[in-house]
Amino acid sequence: MNKSTQLTMFSSKTGEWATPQDFFNKLDWRFGPFDLDPCADPHNTKCANFFTEAENGLSKSWEGFTSFINPPYGRGIDKWIEKAYKESRTEGTRAVLLIPARTDTKYWHQYVMKADEVYFVKGRLKFGDSDNSAPFPSAVVVFDGSNRQQIFGAMNR
Repeated sequence: MNKSTQLTMFSSKTGEWATPQDFFNKLDWRFGPFDLDPCADPHNTKCANFFTEAENGLSKSWEGFTSFINPPYGRGIDKWIEKAYKESRTEGTRAVLLIPARTDTKYWHQYVMKADEVYFVKGRLKFGDSDNSAPFPSAVVVFDGSNRQQIFGAMNR
């Protein structure tokens, strides 16, 4: 990994990590179809319905949607995870998140451990147009109100 890539990937200059399309397609097949992307922009959205940063998806209702959430990675990620958990308690609402597998964080223990399903991604994803894999492992977290609370091993990329 070159110095420029390291500076970008290990800094908090950007919290936006575009989901690899093939990985999204697998998630959409397994948990979708997704019909809302509450934290996107016109260039990286995966759904026809989406909220931009200016529209603030945290302030909107996700009720009745099957949402795909790849939240900004950095300060504030806990708010997206909390919102997904709370929205999923509403009938007919499912939230599927792609997040860093940071099991040592407060938000992981407060919300992810209440998830209906958690999958740890095998290997490291390549986000956006990056030539290199992410410097962190990822997890897929499913909140759907079923209260199954199942944790699974590796989900193939």
